[in-house]
Amino acid sequence: MNDTSAEAGALTALLLSLSGELVAGIQAGAVARGFGDIRPAHGYAFARLAPDGATIGELAEHLGFTKQAASQLVDELVRKGYVERRPHPRDARARLVVLTDRGWACTRAADRAAEETVAPWIAELGPERFHALVADLARLAPRGPIRPSW
Repeated sequence: MNDTSAEAGALTALLLSLSGELVAGIQAGAVARGFGDIRPAHGYAFARLAPDGATIGELAEHLGFTKQAASQLVDELVRKGYVERRPHPRDARARLVVLTDRGWACTRAADRAAEETVAPWIAELGPERFHALVADLARLAPRGPIRPSW
């Protein structure tokens, strides 16, 4: 195994570890702020629904779900008061799924939890190195949906 292979393996483990820590920190922070009835997959849905909503098909594509699975997720979020279905402004056949006030409050809570989770990383690296890391990762990140792995 050459150095590049070893570094690629190490990078994989490190990114997965940090990703897991970030998801866990956001989940814990949202729960601590009163949103104990959500799970990480809901946050991935909220990311697609903000700011202008989405159809079930668009949400399914974003999450890598079937339309049926996305519809079931939306049904659950409607029951919990996080989203609502509205008439689509440009397509009379479609419904638009949008965040409710509770959904927006949960999104803000998750954003604060993400900031808190990342704060020690910034402290460890220093702001300049952290911002450089973010810029480098932005150059490498795929452009497209952010999908849950579960």
